[in-house]
Amino acid sequence: MFAVLKTGGKQYKVQAGDVLRIELIAAAAGDKVQFNEILMIGGDKPVLGAPMVKGAAVQAEVIDDIKADKVITYHKRRRKHSSQRTRGHRQKLTLVRVTEILASGADKSGVKEAIGTHAARVAAHNTAPAEAKAEKKAAPAKKAPAKKAAATKE
Repeated sequence: MFAVLKTGGKQYKVQAGDVLRIELIAAAAGDKVQFNEILMIGGDKPVLGAPMVKGAAVQAEVIDDIKADKVITYHKRRRKHSSQRTRGHRQKLTLVRVTEILASGADKSGVKEAIGTHAARVAAHNTAPAEAKAEKKAAPAKKAPAKKAAATKE
């Protein structure tokens, strides 16, 4: 049995026991996570989603957070401008081992959903304004004293 799951903007064909390098998710090593965006489940009776298979999930165990190989970009402006720039980047990844593929009953499994760090930051950002508004109401800001106009003598 295999499944096609979607995470981090990419699609992966997985089976139980596979080890994947996926985009960084908000989970620590040893945590058990569940991917709910399943596009297809294959096997004896393949099931295609429209666009997702309802109730299906892939459960995995987080092994470690790693960094990918360094990618170096080099830019050079030509002609009369002698400027150059070299930049390096190492993408952060999460190493996971697929433990189980669930064709149904994903909502009742009790395993937390695998959320990317971007989604976690957006969720935290959306809740932050409500907390900030509550703090502003609790402690009103002090007003600065008004400037006195300079009196001119005639």
